[in-house]
Amino acid sequence: MKPASVREFLSSLIPTREEVETFLDPRRPNWARFDPELGYTLRDNILKDGVDGSRTITSYQKTGERTMISYAHRPCRINTYGDSFTQCHQASDGETWQEYLAAHLGEPIRNFGIGGYGTYQAYRRMLREEATPRSAEFVILNIWDLDDYMRSIDAWRWLRVAPWFRANYLGHLYMFHANPWVHVRLGQGGGLVEKKNHFNTPESLRNLSNLDYVYEHFKDDLVVNLLAAQAGVAQVNRSELEGLAKTLNVKADFTSAEATAEAARAVHIEYALRAGMRVIEKAEAFAEANKKKLMVLLSFGEHSVAQACEGRPRFDQSVLEFLRAKSIPFVDSLARHVEDFQSFKLTPQAYVKRYTSGTTIRAATTFSRSRSRTLS
Repeated sequence: MKPASVREFLSSLIPTREEVETFLDPRRPNWARFDPELGYTLRDNILKDGVDGSRTITSYQKTGERTMISYAHRPCRINTYGDSFTQCHQASDGETWQEYLAAHLGEPIRNFGIGGYGTYQAYRRMLREEATPRSAEFVILNIWDLDDYMRSIDAWRWLRVAPWFRANYLGHLYMFHANPWVHVRLGQGGGLVEKKNHFNTPESLRNLSNLDYVYEHFKDDLVVNLLAAQAGVAQVNRSELEGLAKTLNVKADFTSAEATAEAARAVHIEYALRAGMRVIEKAEAFAEANKKKLMVLLSFGEHSVAQACEGRPRFDQSVLEFLRAKSIPFVDSLARHVEDFQSFKLTPQAYVKRYTSGTTIRAATTFSRSRSRTLS
């Protein structure tokens, strides 16, 4: 049954007090720990999330990056930032693509990836780490599929992923994350507006299990309005959606709840992509100002890879054109997959199953082929 109002929509999503308290308790074997700026960072874990139900070992240096194995004693020139594809969630310390690439290059690569981060949160992590002795000459910013653009504009990502999270994570109490963080929105004229994290203390985080508080704080949030419309909520701010569609030049139909849901999805995607491009601009400006070289890695999930192998238009064509126009070095792994797919007599669906099981090695291969051209 579709929620009738934004309040009802929010009521089905807010975390329980137990979930929040467990996340804040350092004695629990939690995957993540609270961070007042970025929402959370990660801690050492052994999780049963590997191939065929195997366990993976993840550990982190006291300085925050994932434990380096290959050539860790040598000077490091490359730092990597991004989400779980960068972190290499579901892969043990010595099995990340950074480690494969380090072994190939003969030098260490730092891994500052955090599962669940968007492009903006990864950029903010970059600002933090590149101001320390761990600063590197080359920085790689990984952008994973559509999700990382969406996450950048989420004030509270949990509202977008809670149903999936609870359905897919057995023992989810210890995997709780996606709490509020710094994020971005578009201002008048399309410029980037950076937003602070209003839930930057443990006590403020406890308010997230209070429906009255959550409703008052998020009822007018743009992304919440978009999500509610996509969920079929009739009582949304339709005039805001119509104005946004016009500003973004998105053809949209708001004549019915079903049409409004589709229109809200299209507006949401276009808004996120435009914000993402502005974040990349900030990362490039930061790199240039600090005499660093930035490379963007575009990585993708199996759905996007399968669609590309079927010859369908890609959702991020505007990002590709933007990167080329700005002469920002980038690796487009989607194009690599389409090229690789031609070597097989498989359906796109069969191909992506093969791709999923070899993601780490394939990422390292893509980088090793591209590094001499882009990181020089």
